[in-house]
Amino acid sequence: MIAREDLRELLYRYYEEPFSAFFDRIGFTPNMVTLLGLLIILISAIFISIGYFWVGGIIVAIGGALDLIDGALARKKGLVSKFGAMFDSVADRVQEALVLLGLLIYYSLNNCVSSYLLPFNLFEGFNSCAFAQIMTYTAFVGSVMVSYLRSRAEGLGIECKVGIMTRPERVAIISVGLVIAHWVPVVMIVVLMILTGLGAFTTVQRLMHSSKEL
Repeated sequence: MIAREDLRELLYRYYEEPFSAFFDRIGFTPNMVTLLGLLIILISAIFISIGYFWVGGIIVAIGGALDLIDGALARKKGLVSKFGAMFDSVADRVQEALVLLGLLIYYSLNNCVSSYLLPFNLFEGFNSCAFAQIMTYTAFVGSVMVSYLRSRAEGLGIECKVGIMTRPERVAIISVGLVIAHWVPVVMIVVLMILTGLGAFTTVQRLMHSSKEL
């Protein structure tokens, strides 16, 4: 089984290094790569909101992959800065918000009437669309809490990267879930439930880790 450190080394050697060199050659700065990632995710959110989940899922994966490049490019060009790190962190949150906003718009337009979703028609007046909207919101809250806890802990001088559901895992799960959900709609609701549950679990993990370090 490949350890996370080994996977990180492979990603750097065969993905981050060559692509950061490419963006360097064409004159991109790290912040320009971050902005490009934001634009790509905005496009994905538009596709998601109109029901083209598989297109949105692929674009989310591309945008998420770009997130690895800006930091590598900053190190390569000697442009590592506190503002760049902050801007990248803010962009990450906006990207996740855009993807989930796309889903929320889709479900708000009652585009979830499907035989696959009947188990979520829990009672009269509370159908699968309402359930999907709630899960979208709770998934976003979980994402924000996980990221906020890391930021708050690091502000107190604690390294806080622990947890089962960090940003790379969220991006991977959402991307795959969107592609599958284009043909099996119930998968997206299940994905949102997973993101909610594991987001809450990761929040607790980081709280416990921080309490031990303080």
